[in-house]
Amino acid sequence: MARITGIGGIFFKSQGDSAALATWYQTHLGLKLEDFGGAILRWPEDKAEDKGLTVWCLAKRDSQWFSPSQSSFMVNYRVDNLGEMLEQLKAAGVEVLQGPESHENGKFAWIMDPDGNKVELWEPMAWDAKNKDA
Repeated sequence: MARITGIGGIFFKSQGDSAALATWYQTHLGLKLEDFGGAILRWPEDKAEDKGLTVWCLAKRDSQWFSPSQSSFMVNYRVDNLGEMLEQLKAAGVEVLQGPESHENGKFAWIMDPDGNKVELWEPMAWDAKNKDA
């Protein structure tokens, strides 16, 4: 049987000025915009040892996971240094809703974009010799 092998892209409509929203992601999250107005994230640029996995998960209709956003989706972005990212965001006046929080697979924090979408930031666990087989 044929099957899905990965996520080829994420596409969503801006609720306002799409160019301004793209610039916000470029300015605050370091997204490198291409000529077509979007970005291409290449796994070889990722430094985590999980070889660039992508998580796909459905939330129940009554889930509060994406709150306070009213959107029916939330994008999780991998970051190389969550602490530094949060400092940059705070310095630029972006409110950090929650985090940083440490979990078994890394550190997480949450912000809102200008369109009211909740954004999850994730710094994957850096495995070393001590915990590599944990």
